[in-house]
Amino acid sequence: MMNNVVAAARQVIARPFSVDADAVNCHHNYVQKERHFGSEVFVTRKGALGAHGRAGDHPGSMGARSYIVRGLGNAEAFCSCSHGAGRVMSPNEARRRFTVADQALATAHVECRKDRDVIDEIPMAY
Repeated sequence: MMNNVVAAARQVIARPFSVDADAVNCHHNYVQKERHFGSEVFVTRKGALGAHGRAGDHPGSMGARSYIVRGLGNAEAFCSCSHGAGRVMSPNEARRRFTVADQALATAHVECRKDRDVIDEIPMAY
């Protein structure tokens, strides 16, 4: 997908450019066939990413920093690593409890959406 984004950008940006940095391109909700413990198995990663020595992201909440990480590939964990900040309340509870004004105040220092469709991502829900 990242290669497609670069190709599309080259079509609309008038001057030539190159991409000389490693792209972080990871998914955190998927099923994939992999080999573990001598067997072909389907690994489901929900809120996790594959940590096979490649770069990934470990995002904070809308109010916290995110980090680029490189997985160690621990075989006992199916070479997976958690992805995300960890919720303390469900999305529905966050929508019941908080308002758009709360969202705007909590994320005043963050460039992000501040509307009712993202109230469930308010920093206090994490």
